[in-house]
Amino acid sequence: MSRLRLGVNIDHVATIRNARGASYPDPVRAAEMAIAAGADGITAHLREDRRHISDADIDALAVIVRRRGRPLNLEMAVTAEMEAIALAHRPHAACLVPERREEVTTEGGLDMVKGHNTIAPVIARLRQAGIRVSCFVDADFEQIAAAKSAGAHVVELHTGAYCDAVREGSPQADRLLSGLIAAAAEADRLGLEVHAGHGIDYETVKPIAAIPEVVELNIGHFLIGEAIFMGLPAAIARMRALMDEARAEKAA
Repeated sequence: MSRLRLGVNIDHVATIRNARGASYPDPVRAAEMAIAAGADGITAHLREDRRHISDADIDALAVIVRRRGRPLNLEMAVTAEMEAIALAHRPHAACLVPERREEVTTEGGLDMVKGHNTIAPVIARLRQAGIRVSCFVDADFEQIAAAKSAGAHVVELHTGAYCDAVREGSPQADRLLSGLIAAAAEADRLGLEVHAGHGIDYETVKPIAAIPEVVELNIGHFLIGEAIFMGLPAAIARMRALMDEARAEKAA
């Protein structure tokens, strides 16, 4: 199997900064540290309410990642405002996600079936600008097929339900993992690149990393939380090691 890429989401460095209205901690500095520690890319979610990442952060991140030769993955709602920002910055990738103002974090995948006719033109315009488009979806064959039909290059499978089930000791964990495995195989069969993300921690990363069709994990909140105790480079290094171990064990 190919080496699994790690995208580090630095949103919650900005969450801490914004809690005090200060200029620190700086998410751009976190992005630089993550790259130095081995991150293959940087992910940031510019929300409508700007609760963490700001427009100025995106401006600075776009410069830093290009200078460091790493991709920027802009998570964004499917709105005219976010489309305009993406087209202005032309990040390497844009991951389309559902967004509700009252949610604490992204809850579930984008409904590509119901929203197909609205989402497809946005994907087309982003693709025309040279942006690699990903759709954040649940492990559902219909949603994956709709993402393919809408023109996405990539699907990012929502791993949150599985990760929550593992932490809660739920008997549903095995079933949810099987669903992710089947969904990844189906997406790959359709010619989509497969990523995974949401809720991944040290306990849950290896089963997800062992899915052969998955080529990238995007992890943020857990790594920023662990960084409080062990530092960001060490937190990333441990996650990277677990990912590599899972790949090696699967290949053996």
